[in-house]
Formats: sequence, C-alpha cells, structure tokens
Amino acid sequence: KYLFSGMPVRIRLSLHGCTNRPFYHIVVAPSRFKRDGRHLEQVGTYDPMPNFKKESLCALNVDRIKYWLSVGAQPTMAVYRLLGLAGILPVHPRQYLEASRKREAAALAASGPSGNEEEKESISDSNTDSQSQYSENT
Repeated sequence: KYLFSGMPVRIRLSLHGCTNRPFYHIVVAPSRFKRDGRHLEQVGTYDPMPNFKKESLCALNVDRIKYWLSVGAQPTMAVYRLLGLAGILPVHPRQYLEASRKREAAALAASGPSGNEEEKESISDSNTDSQSQYSENT
C-alpha cells in the first residue's frame, strides 16, 4: 500500500515548537527519515509544557495508533510511555521504578531536615576529633 513497506516504521515524536516552548506531533514515519522530516501520518499531538492546572496535554487518534501497531510499527520509548499512560499499551516497567524513586526522594525530603542535622552533627564531631588529634600530635 505504501512505498515504504520494506522499511521499519516507527511511531515517534516530531518537534514543532519554538525555543523554550516544545510542542510535538506524534507521527508514523520510516525509521530512516529525519525526526522533523516527512512522515506517513500524524496520529496525535503532545504538549509537555504544563498548563495552569499543571497538566501536560496529549491528544491521540487511538484507532489509527492501534492500526499502525497491528501492522508492525514500533513506538519509540517516549511514545511508548505516553501510550502506556493512555492505556493503549502496558505501562513500561521503567516507569514503576522511576515512580518509586520519586516517592522515596519525596519521603526523604519531607523527613529530611531532622535527619540531615544529625548527619551534619556527626560529621562536625568527626572533624573536631581529627582536629584535636592533629593539635595533640604537633
């Protein structure tokens, strides 16, 4: 049907924003084509900049994406993540790992001030001990 039937086809992001304001089209293109070059079909858009509700917007043509996946198009990792969040594909295991790391970092930051002071005190105690030993030796 297409001239590119022998080439591997990818579902990927194509940058269409300006400086410091990215905006992406989700396109189906042969893997050898340039990122922002020709494509076979545009199947969605993605705006990673949060709006006033702190949301990143993504619009998908689900029927066409499912069609392209059924004929063998491979999504890139960024598109795979978006399709996983939309429920079209399973969520990638890396996202679970990243989410757990962020939760742990947030928990440490929430309980951090008391824990950090103790660490600072122990470090300063060890520094004064080493300074006193140095003064005794000289």
